[in-house]
Amino acid sequence: MIKSAPSSVRFLLFDFFRFIIVNKTLIANLVIEMTAKLTSTIITFNEERNIGRCIDALLPISDEIIVLDSFSKDKTVEICREKGVAVLQRKWEGYASAKNYLNTLAKHEFIFSVDADEMPDKILQNAILDAKNEGFENQLYEVNRLTNYCGKWIRHSGWYPDVKPRIFPKGKSRWIGEFVHEELVVDGNPLPKLLEGHLLHYSYYSQEEHRERADKYSQLTAQKLFKKGKKVGFLKPYISAVGRFIAMYFIKLGFLDKKAGFTIARISAQSNIFKYKELRRLHREKI
Repeated sequence: MIKSAPSSVRFLLFDFFRFIIVNKTLIANLVIEMTAKLTSTIITFNEERNIGRCIDALLPISDEIIVLDSFSKDKTVEICREKGVAVLQRKWEGYASAKNYLNTLAKHEFIFSVDADEMPDKILQNAILDAKNEGFENQLYEVNRLTNYCGKWIRHSGWYPDVKPRIFPKGKSRWIGEFVHEELVVDGNPLPKLLEGHLLHYSYYSQEEHRERADKYSQLTAQKLFKKGKKVGFLKPYISAVGRFIAMYFIKLGFLDKKAGFTIARISAQSNIFKYKELRRLHREKI
């Protein structure tokens, strides 16, 4: 025969459950306060075809979303406001400058930096929520970016895996890089943790768009090299282009991405020629 619990224990259990019922709102608020808060930041310029998808994927994981727009000419700002997120406009002064400015606007200590043509998939969303519930104990988190090129997901060609640090503490972090390829610097150099899932990157919708943007980055890189005093010979653009194509299409298995892999390698090689020709032009005009 099982004996019933002593009356004092029963009273304690009764008081405990009564406290939970009466103070359920208070307890729920305490649990919420224990969970770290996350601000998601986005920079935009004419991103009407991407920004809605990006915001929709950030809403379930973000406590705040801030968009910094460089005076878009399309419906980017209108879409952001329809989604109920904060939008500010500022003259473009470079990637690092824009992202550092966004960091100062964030209400919360941890920031998820995202481009307008990116979105976390479901697995990554859940991984971020788990990290939030743990209070972002690891401080610095990386994500693996998977790129969609003209409708095809690219898993080779040097484009995948593409690991980027994207969640970080604002008080200890800053972006550096004057021209292109901004880099995140975090005080103390904490060891990053790679989150499961993918940051889906809808990069280019056409080959023409790819070439235009690749040439833009090549021009910025040429300016960076010029400022450092870098000089190249007449054959450098062509030797570099051949090397780039071989590396992307063969060594990095771009041929497994089939036609898209060939196109990516070809345009990258062409833009490499443009980069070094632009660098040579800058030096000629300096004379």
